[in-house]
Amino acid sequence: PQHAQVLLFAGRIQPLKAPDILLRLAADLQRRDPERYRDLVVVIVGWPSGTCLAEPHHLTRLARQLGISDRTRFVKPVGQTELAEWYRAADLALVPSFSESFGLVAVEAQACGTPVVAAKVGGLVTAVRDGESGILVPGHDPADYASACAWLLNDPGRLEQMRLGARKHATEFGWGATADRIVGVYSDALADRWASRR
Repeated sequence: PQHAQVLLFAGRIQPLKAPDILLRLAADLQRRDPERYRDLVVVIVGWPSGTCLAEPHHLTRLARQLGISDRTRFVKPVGQTELAEWYRAADLALVPSFSESFGLVAVEAQACGTPVVAAKVGGLVTAVRDGESGILVPGHDPADYASACAWLLNDPGRLEQMRLGARKHATEFGWGATADRIVGVYSDALADRWASRR
């Protein structure tokens, strides 16, 4: 629905990516303030990988146990165009991974104007500008993620400011900017090498 507050997870469904944190934080928000979060919707776009799993049964069971199965949607992997629509439909994208080499989902979400609430690990520290394009959460306590989400969802002005910051930060990862940085690294390395020969 147009007025829904949408929390999105996109990616492989596996313990390393911690999609269960999204379900637990949504249940926490609903417990904290049922009226405020009556239109909360949780969307998980992705599917299990490895060990030939057919469906995310453990997550559907968890959603049922937490009492949020009626507001949780599981969507099989989609193409890039449709994924961008999901990013734009979301109020927040969640990346609660235990480890992340870069954090492409975080950058893609921000490029679509969606702030990210992510774990303060690995490449996510670079992919998300804490306090400007999203929030980096130390650790993996769902209550901490719920507090970060509430801080944004409960303040439309702050959320809009983060949307603008998300778009701006994502431009730093475009091909042109990336190529300029790589050329800069090689130029510095060559300059250092020439300096050491003198």
